[in-house]
Amino acid sequence: MDSKVDALGVADTTELKSCCATVYQSEWARVILGDSFHPGGLALTEHLGATIGLAPGQRLLDVASGQGASAIRLAERFGCTIVGVDYGDESVRNATAAATAAGVGQLVTFQQGDAERLPVADGSFDAVICECAFCTFPDKPTAASEFMRVLKPGGRVGLSDLTRSGAIPTDLQGLLAWIACIADAQPLDEYARYLREAGLTVNLVEAHDDALAAMVREIQGKLLGAEIMVKLKKIDLPPTVDFDQAKRMARAAAEAVQAKHFGYAVLTATKP
Repeated sequence: MDSKVDALGVADTTELKSCCATVYQSEWARVILGDSFHPGGLALTEHLGATIGLAPGQRLLDVASGQGASAIRLAERFGCTIVGVDYGDESVRNATAAATAAGVGQLVTFQQGDAERLPVADGSFDAVICECAFCTFPDKPTAASEFMRVLKPGGRVGLSDLTRSGAIPTDLQGLLAWIACIADAQPLDEYARYLREAGLTVNLVEAHDDALAAMVREIQGKLLGAEIMVKLKKIDLPPTVDFDQAKRMARAAAEAVQAKHFGYAVLTATKP
């Protein structure tokens, strides 16, 4: 087991993945994070797609595809064929229904799978994207190697994720912080290293720290609204949700972003 996972008191990596999947596919996540579960929203998704050169006729793999918003938008924007893989069964069902409702069911399909054991053939995709999820994978080297494995020669990776400088504050550790993509955020150089050690050539690194700051502010406001809605019995949330803990973590995250301890970045890489 990864020592960082063990230090957080998570029983095993399967438990961590299951906890993340349960929260991401819940009403709680949709209320707090909206349809697009990452900084910059769908505008940054489109930018990522353009940066890796998506085009009609290409095959794209969306790793940790969630509720399907990114895959749907990229199909609409670029006309490429997309397979989304997510750990949560309910997320897969919701994403499939959303693609059909959006009229792109002929281009976009979703299936359940693990980012560290992608259920697709070697060399079967022109591009891979992974948005604000790589930092939650317990075995990052294996996940990066899976990106390499499924790409055709010359295939591209588009990765966006939370970055950090220095140690992670105590208030931003623990299982909830893992689920929120904070507890194992990596220094920017580490993301590039994972990709390079998998055999990929890193082409581009871009900072998008403002997108993270805006998202944290938005989450703080939505937490207050969600707490009121729960008290009014307008929405049901998982019984494990602790609003006080969530608000403390959001406040600590806002302070860490302001202090430049956390940022957000886009990286692209190519398979030789």
